[in-house]
Amino acid sequence: MVLLITILVLAFLFSAWFGYRQYLRLEHLNRRNVTNAMLGSIIVLTVLSIANWIGLFTQAIAANITMGLYILATGFFLGNGTKLIVKKRQAGAIEYMHQSFWIDVAPNLIAALLVAYGIYRTGILTMGPFSGIGITSGLSLIGFGFFGWTVRIVPEFRTKGILILDQYIEWKLVLAFEWVSEDVITIDYMTADKKICEFNTSIPPEDRMLVERLLGRRIKEHQEERK
Repeated sequence: MVLLITILVLAFLFSAWFGYRQYLRLEHLNRRNVTNAMLGSIIVLTVLSIANWIGLFTQAIAANITMGLYILATGFFLGNGTKLIVKKRQAGAIEYMHQSFWIDVAPNLIAALLVAYGIYRTGILTMGPFSGIGITSGLSLIGFGFFGWTVRIVPEFRTKGILILDQYIEWKLVLAFEWVSEDVITIDYMTADKKICEFNTSIPPEDRMLVERLLGRRIKEHQEERK
């Protein structure tokens, strides 16, 4: 038992560090990566099922592996969410963010429900019964809820840069913008390794002039610096 707890703690610390460093970000989740991940998961589950069927994979081993996966998810989401809070502080106060019930209230409500259910799942509220699977699965829900509370599905235009999902783009890296429709804008920016990228976001028509002035002012401020 002591050995199992030690392994779980080390797995949590590693995944929390991995998540905090953001070696895996939401921008990496393209169609190819998601497909490969799903295919790999199916292969692993198939192999484990066959091993269990022929008696090489006991229920105890399966439970320990499941707890390990839950702990890895817990650490990753807590680490990534903590990094997002740090980025928000680095980016400064919000200058503009499209707000609505479905963008602000609904995601936060879902995140709070996930955290509440995660706490219930651990057995703390009912004072038992406790189990390794219950505790670790509850912790993973808490971690996911915390991450969901920190991330936003719309860009946050802040005093020092733009936060888009879990990515922080400093104003000095923003190159240009273009309206591709009445309520959709494309923003071009440069990554740390000098690659030119872009992202699209929807802006309500009534906020179009506000966003245009904000982007124009910030891009102009850093033109000389980029040169």
